[in-house]
Amino acid sequence: MTAKLIRATFSALVVAAPAFSVSGTIPVPSFVSSAEAAVVSRVVVQGNDRVDAETVRAYLLIQPGRNFSSEDIDESLKALYDTGLFADVRVAQSGGALVVTVVENPLINRVAFEGNSRFKDEQLAGIVQSEARGVLTSSRVQSDVQRILEMYRRGGRFQASVEAKVIQLPQNRVNLVYEITEGPKTGVSRITFIGNQAFGDGRLRNVIETRESGILSFLRRSDVYDPDRLSQDEEKIRRFYLNRGYADFQIVSAVADLDRERNVFFITFTLDEGQRYRFGAVDVESVVPGIDPERLRRLVQTRPGETYSALEIEKSLEALTIELAGSGYAFAQVRPRLERNPETQTIGVTYVVDEGSRTYVERIEVRGNSRTRDYVIRREFDLSEGDAFNRVLIDRAERRLRNLNYFKDVKITTQPGVEPDRVVVIVTVEEQPTGEIGFGAGYSTADGIIGDISITERNFLGRGYIVRAAVGGGESSRTFEFGFTDPYFLGRRISAGFNVFRQVYKENDFRSYDFESTGGGLTFGFPITEEFKVQLGYRIESQDINVPGYNFATDLADGSFDCKPGVSRAVCQAEGSSVVSSVNYSLIYDTLDSRTNPTSGLYAQFTQDFAGVGGDVRFMRTTAQASYYHELIPDAGMIGLLKVQGGHIMGLGGDDVRLIDAFFKGGETIRGFESSGIGPRDRLTRDALGAKVFVAGTAEVQFPLPGIPPEIGLKGAVFADAGTAFDTDFDSARYRALGIFVNDSTSIRSSVGGSILWASPLGPLRADFAYVLSSQSYDEEQFFRIGGGTRF
Repeated sequence: MTAKLIRATFSALVVAAPAFSVSGTIPVPSFVSSAEAAVVSRVVVQGNDRVDAETVRAYLLIQPGRNFSSEDIDESLKALYDTGLFADVRVAQSGGALVVTVVENPLINRVAFEGNSRFKDEQLAGIVQSEARGVLTSSRVQSDVQRILEMYRRGGRFQASVEAKVIQLPQNRVNLVYEITEGPKTGVSRITFIGNQAFGDGRLRNVIETRESGILSFLRRSDVYDPDRLSQDEEKIRRFYLNRGYADFQIVSAVADLDRERNVFFITFTLDEGQRYRFGAVDVESVVPGIDPERLRRLVQTRPGETYSALEIEKSLEALTIELAGSGYAFAQVRPRLERNPETQTIGVTYVVDEGSRTYVERIEVRGNSRTRDYVIRREFDLSEGDAFNRVLIDRAERRLRNLNYFKDVKITTQPGVEPDRVVVIVTVEEQPTGEIGFGAGYSTADGIIGDISITERNFLGRGYIVRAAVGGGESSRTFEFGFTDPYFLGRRISAGFNVFRQVYKENDFRSYDFESTGGGLTFGFPITEEFKVQLGYRIESQDINVPGYNFATDLADGSFDCKPGVSRAVCQAEGSSVVSSVNYSLIYDTLDSRTNPTSGLYAQFTQDFAGVGGDVRFMRTTAQASYYHELIPDAGMIGLLKVQGGHIMGLGGDDVRLIDAFFKGGETIRGFESSGIGPRDRLTRDALGAKVFVAGTAEVQFPLPGIPPEIGLKGAVFADAGTAFDTDFDSARYRALGIFVNDSTSIRSSVGGSILWASPLGPLRADFAYVLSSQSYDEEQFFRIGGGTRF
């Protein structure tokens, strides 16, 4: 029966919730004065229905045949009220008997919620204390009302109201209904910063998670006031300044003012930036015998003359601590000694290694994990029970746990153990949902409208497994994929996983053939440092190329090899099925501050694939790329990007490089060209044949568009691209004898232009307008290109 049905059925019986609370003083019965004691021969309990009389007598301090005083009456009444079982208790004397009359609190038959749409019934039931078959008490109902209100406040509904209604039922039972008026969403009207000189308000708003309300507010929840989020924003601002040289930075205050008439918040951060510092002299000192400071200096990541960064100091402390622990100095402690010089605006850092207190980890306690297994949390620690306690390693574990994104909050505290040299490490976590259903949409100039739907669980079964299933497609493509990854394979910091896939691409304006691929692969990842990792993999796939309206077997039998009109004979020759079996490895270096919207850092990757481990195809493919982001004018939100990339493929064992294995490059690499718009091309049909070599570089500056509100998510960019793609095995006498003639050149193609970037509700979209500076006559150019789309 729904809450609304309960209300309809018992509407005639609705009464105000009775007052179950007890006043601060309890009247003393007239038969006992504070100055004398009394005796009764028996205790009689009246009015009880569910509660046994002996249970009531057990809470009394009054026993038959024994003296009792007014204090005994007081304490007995308090004990009975504290049980929460009774709405009223009265004590009277009748002859030689003490009569205790009780009024039992009703039993709750059902708890229901009305008027709620922001939160489901299950979510509200999870936070209230009143429950079916429990006892109804006034204090608990009032507490539940406050819990519901707090939940709505954290959800941005500060005008929400809750009224508890009690519906009487027979046999002293009730239905408890919480009537909720949610009210409108209370947004953040304005976020203001006071005292900031080095960075503008717009730049600092991009640092924090809270957003101002705008025309896209219906798509997000970060534009409402949340005290926990505000605290996290304070920490993000503090880290932002400390990592950019402002070692004296302080947040004076962070205030959220509610305008009740307009139902909006005004958030104001008051900052004290201080001056900007650079690193001065950097050194390592040790007072522990046997430790050579010279050997440790190579691990220090802070460099004289560079901008001061608290993050670089933390990384240095971690590297030194781990090195010392691995060398047998388990109790060695590393602490930074900072020497400020305001005149030169430098901070000298000396990493002092000394013998720390001999304290051991007695145990690691994990609390709050209702879903995630204990070992998933414990494995993020570089120490365990019985090891030497080290604060640096504890901080590192806390950062790792936060980066898992399994938990809404992570706190690691310590308390003394049973012995003076023992410490208990307490890990308190707050779980959050780790599963997501993703919908993606976008537009590709080559494949038209594209989209995908995926289901991802980042903490499958609470064991930290990553499971993902996805389907996608466009006007001429279909993709299917399933993947599984264990980030701690065999209990070690090694990721292992597998994936299976199927891809179907149909003929279109940029492709003269149909292509289908079905296969799968295995991957293994080995982190060398926090920023550098190695990946190994194996991949096997069955490929099929088909030119619609053409039969290679018939053409080969009659010896004509005419192919299909308008289609290169090189394309027709590639028709057929094959199996590609390959192994690969990648070296990845990543220091980006964000993978979705980077503003600083470097991402570099070097990959090699070797096909020929079985299968029908043999080649070696090498690719490399590096992207560097840097804030050019932080106050204006201007970001610079430099990107270089390249690749080379060669057949092994005398094999030619197949059409499908070559590099097809165009507007995605050098804007101003169509997809597959540069590189070797059939001279007669103008079909792209792919290149064995490509190199390209990009210089780009991104900036906010003036006059556009930040919440719309629009940015502008200007760019310059240059590169080339060349070399093909089809340009040989053997293929010329088959009528395949190739246009190919190593000349540099280049372009300049501008872009509009939009962080749309469907993911990032980008429109590029490019003017070609240099090209070849057979290249395919394209002034306008649009692409993008991602999961949300």
